[in-house]
Amino acid sequence: MSDDAKANGNGKPVPEADGAGDDSDDDDGDENVGANGADGASGAAKKKKKRKPRKKKKNPSSQTEPPTVALSKLFANKSYPKGEEVEYVDENRYRTTNEEKRHLDNLNSDFLTDYREAAEIHRQVRQYAQKSIKPGQTLTEIAEGIENGVRALTGHDGLAEGDAMIGGMGFPCGLSLNHCAAHFTPNAGSKVVLQQEDVMKVDFGVHVNGRIVDSAFTMAFEPKYDNLLEAVKAATNAGVREAGIDARVGDIGAVIQETMESYEVEIDGTTYPVKSIRNLTGHNILPYSIHGTKSVPIVKSNDQTKMEEGDVFAIETFGSTGNGHVRDEGEVSHYAKNAEAGHVDLRLSSAKSLLNVINKNFGTLPFCRRYLDRLGQDKYLLGVSGLRENIYGEYLGADF
Repeated sequence: MSDDAKANGNGKPVPEADGAGDDSDDDDGDENVGANGADGASGAAKKKKKRKPRKKKKNPSSQTEPPTVALSKLFANKSYPKGEEVEYVDENRYRTTNEEKRHLDNLNSDFLTDYREAAEIHRQVRQYAQKSIKPGQTLTEIAEGIENGVRALTGHDGLAEGDAMIGGMGFPCGLSLNHCAAHFTPNAGSKVVLQQEDVMKVDFGVHVNGRIVDSAFTMAFEPKYDNLLEAVKAATNAGVREAGIDARVGDIGAVIQETMESYEVEIDGTTYPVKSIRNLTGHNILPYSIHGTKSVPIVKSNDQTKMEEGDVFAIETFGSTGNGHVRDEGEVSHYAKNAEAGHVDLRLSSAKSLLNVINKNFGTLPFCRRYLDRLGQDKYLLGVSGLRENIYGEYLGADF
């Protein structure tokens, strides 16, 4: 996967100090000054001490390294950058040229403002991560650095009850090494260290008011992998260009596959064709739900499902030097409540307690064990197991 690999990507402005203060304690003269004295002369008027005006706190004008300044302080009027825009083509071209259509699109400005804020947060955190991640760091250190950056820039640290539902991580930071394609994040106690020879897929989401931006990039530190990274980046960009209202997802998959499989890569003297992984797909994104009801294949298919106006999609591409097929393996690290699951009577008190924490802090947003640790939860593994066993992984279970 590549930089800007996926979807079309609240803090409130902080008012400046107004400099006004309570003058009631500034009068430090004798309270009898001004009264007539014994000799009948008028008392002298008290001279007031002149108070220096408080300096107004200025909002910062640029981001720090690592990123710690809430985006609302850098864009106080919420005029967030638009990012790259791809023109409509063919019969949809009128959506760009028709003045009435452009006006109607602008009416839903809150929707776009939330997405643009989330996208700019992702961009700033992503760019710092790409500069700073180096072999020798633990995956936990990398993941927490990215997640702390997202929380700082959204202005929501997620520690107060319900705060993570307003803004913050759209899903846990995935750090998938080598043969692991996606959806691994280190659990507490992980000692895995990034190595010079590793290929690492970095995948994280940012949400503002439930509008999730989902984007990923791949990092490799050996030049022999350059062509592999270029293949997935080119395939992603091709998929994004093909996406749009009325586009059929099967046709998009065909373009992605054709682009991806036009590349080959030489690794340690052996040349490998790059293949699209046929059982991984992109997907649409719904409010507070990272995986919607539509998929975008990355190989040619007969799927005639159309993209529709108002849809939000993650165009995801996965290139492999293997056989182009993945299987489930390893420990579960991502969890999410299934919005479609009905009521289930839970026998374990620990499961009931944990479900209450999930409902109040994550809702249907994906989370991981480290997020429960941050909230001060402990001895929750029995509760996790109880939730999964009672409803067979539907109510709470591996989301990916």
